[in-house]
This record gives sequence, C-alpha cells and structure tokens, in this order.
Amino acid sequence: MAEVNKDLGAQWREEWAVAQKIKGPSLVNSSVFYRNIEAELDLSRQIGLGFPIHTPSHVTDFSSCDVLGMGATGALREEFMRELEANPGFHMGAGGSRLLDGTSRYQDMFERELAELMGVESALVVHSGWTANQAIFSTVPRSGDVLVYDELMHATALSGMKVSLALEQRPFRHNDVEDFIEVMESIKESIPLVKAGKRCVIIGVESYYSMDGDICPLRELIEAAKEIFPHGNAQFIVDEAHSYGVCGPEGLGFVREQGLDHEVAIKMVTFGKALSGSETRDYLHELTLFYLDTLTSHPVYKKAHKKGILDIPIHEDGSWHETPITHIVPLWTPRQKHALYLAFHLTRDGINGCYIVFPIVGKGEDRVRLLLHAHNTKDDVRKLIDSITTWTQEMLDIEASGDKNRLPSAARLAFDLIKRDRQITNGSNGANGSNGVDGANLFNAVSGSSAMNIAPLVSGISRMNGHSGISV
Repeated sequence: MAEVNKDLGAQWREEWAVAQKIKGPSLVNSSVFYRNIEAELDLSRQIGLGFPIHTPSHVTDFSSCDVLGMGATGALREEFMRELEANPGFHMGAGGSRLLDGTSRYQDMFERELAELMGVESALVVHSGWTANQAIFSTVPRSGDVLVYDELMHATALSGMKVSLALEQRPFRHNDVEDFIEVMESIKESIPLVKAGKRCVIIGVESYYSMDGDICPLRELIEAAKEIFPHGNAQFIVDEAHSYGVCGPEGLGFVREQGLDHEVAIKMVTFGKALSGSETRDYLHELTLFYLDTLTSHPVYKKAHKKGILDIPIHEDGSWHETPITHIVPLWTPRQKHALYLAFHLTRDGINGCYIVFPIVGKGEDRVRLLLHAHNTKDDVRKLIDSITTWTQEMLDIEASGDKNRLPSAARLAFDLIKRDRQITNGSNGANGSNGVDGANLFNAVSGSSAMNIAPLVSGISRMNGHSGISV
C-alpha cells in the first residue's frame, strides 16, 4: 500500500480557509462600489465556496490539463528556448490588434503551417480557448441563423452564443442523437428560410466533454443533420480542447481520428496538451484502464457504489475495455458536500484533484474531476486509489455510526480553521452583525446535515452567465 499518512494538504487547507474569510463587515467606511462587490463574494464565502488561488507543490497532479506532461517534464520549455534561439528576429509583444500591426511574420508563418498540418483552409491563433469560443460563437452566426448545441457545451461557447445574431438558440440532451433529430426537425418545420436552405443551422458540440469525460457521437449527429438539411446549411463547430493532442494520427484530434475533417466547418483546438506520438497515447489509455479496473474492483468502492456514495456514471456498466474512453475520469459524489470532503482528503495525501459542485454541474452531480497524465505512473495511480478508498471507508463508517453531524477527518481540519478565523473576526468586531457569521453558525451552515441555502449564490452566478448550468 502506498504511503499516505503524511499530511501534505495543510497549506491548501490554510489557503482554502483564508478564501472563506468574510470581508463585508470590514469595509463599512469604503466606497459602496467595493462593498457591493465583497457582499456578492461573501455569499459564497459564507457557505464554504470561496475558491482559493493556490500554487500546489509537492503534490501528485491529477487535476491540470497538462495531459502529455509537456509542462511538467520541462520538454516544452526546452523546445521553446531552442525555437527562440533559431529565430533571432522574433518580435515579442503584439504591438497592436491583428487588424493593425499585431501580426508578426512569425505568427503568420505559424498559422500557415498550422492550417497545412490540420488540412484546413486557414487557421487563426488567439490567446486562449475562452477567447476562441467566444469569438467563434458570437461572430459566425448570421441574422436568421439558428444555433443548436449540446446541453453540456462549455460555458465559453454559451457566452459567445449569448451575444450572437442568431435567431434562436436550442439545446439538445447531452449526447442524445434522437433528441438532436427532434430539435433539428422542429427547426426545419418552424423556420421556412432554414428549411429552404437560405439560413443556416450551426451546431456546437465538444469532442471530449470536460466534466463527464464522455465522447460525442459526432458521426451520427452529422449523418442526421445531412439527412434533415440536404442543402448543406447545417454546419458543425467542434470544440477539441480536450482531444486535440491526445487522439488521432499524430495527435491531430478526434475529428481527424473519425475521418470527418471535411464534414466539420470549424475546429477549436488548444495547445495545452501539444501533439503526441502513438506510444504516449497508448500509455495514457493503458493507465486509464488500470485506474478504472483497480478502483472499481476494490471491495470498498463496490460497497460505496451500492450505497450511493461514489459513482463513475459513464463507466458504471464496466464496458471500458470495449468502448472508447478518455483520460478524464470524474468521481461523482452525489451526496451534498462530499466532493469537497474528498478533495480535502486527497490534498492531505498529496494529491491534486478538482472538486466541482452546483451550479457548475447539476444538482446531485457533484464530483471530483481527475485527469490522468503521461507523467503519472502506476504507483501514482495506486496512491490515488489508496486515498480514495481510505476516504470512502471513512464515509461508510460515519454512515454506519448514524451521526449525521460527524465530519471526515480531513474536512474537520479545514472547517476548524474557518471556525477559528470567524471567531477571531467576530471578536474583533465586537458583535455578530447581519454580515457576520460566528464560528458555530458557519460550521453548521457548511458542515451540518441540513441543506445549504445557496440560492443567493446561484442567482448571482446566473446573472453573470445568463444560465444556471455552467461548465468549465
């Protein structure tokens, strides 16, 4: 069994506790501008959902998108320095927008080479996937066009759609081809210009979905769209942020792997993973199978799965040896606050995972999202599984005890820090005003058995994003 006794998560717990500090009461003499901002942020801090900005060290990475380990191993840095040395005239800084003087010769050359590599007419490089998705979905749809998208499409795409000229925006159920067909047929019957081929249906999907780790049935969707709209006015935009670099020949992505390059109008790719050879991709696949086989065969996991404490929904039928899988392997923790509890436990054991809760995912779909990397080893995975099953056994023991207010050990350490800090803050203020929360009340609000009241937080997020179900 891997060694997991040393507490490596103390720094992260301290940072997390600091991120929950209520700031509103200390700003009574500040401008209303700052008070209003902090009051909105305090809504999430009061229920333990203030997210710390931290720089993890001495942890095993199962969280970052450095899937091929280019950053972790230093390979990318070394290659960058070689490329910089080989191009002494490389211009640092944009110097202006792309429409003015912001395009260097090197960038123009790179975009031409990228287009040739990807087998497309042209390529445009922007500074992030967020910017790319916003630009694509806000500018490509023309007046009278219709946007159709998978309901789990990334928030960046939805943000772009929100300000587009599209006549309508219609989601379809996640990866549900039959529902997609119903939506498309409905559009055909209700919008004559689209039916006549004079306006377009623009369809947005992801190749690998970032929160669930499942794969888009792209070929089936394309075939259905072509049958319903034979004029060719149904076109696909595919977000390949999590597949480009890790699948397809030379790592050129899911669309290339499926032989659908000429069926997709626009591909959005990111370079966080870079490109890989087949040996790296095979290793990732083997490591993912090893993780799934080892975890799901563990007796503690089986018991917890039956009791609804842990779940891996997309692999619950055990068919991962027969069906395509991805390196994204979320652990669902359907019970309230369990994702946070598991994250505390993992960090204590020196493991970095990302806990995801409502409204980023739907209610009852909380999870810790884990990503496997080329720089992870089987010993890393064994350590991860040891930590998961130790936490799971602790949750089973708590449930068996009947004590609904009992916290798992790692979470108790974290909440004790908040309780301490709130008591200090309230003591210095002399009273618990409407914006203050004493340690005991906070402890009950965050860790008690009753449901957390997060309606104000959800309302705030909905106002900012235009929808309540967002993904990252």
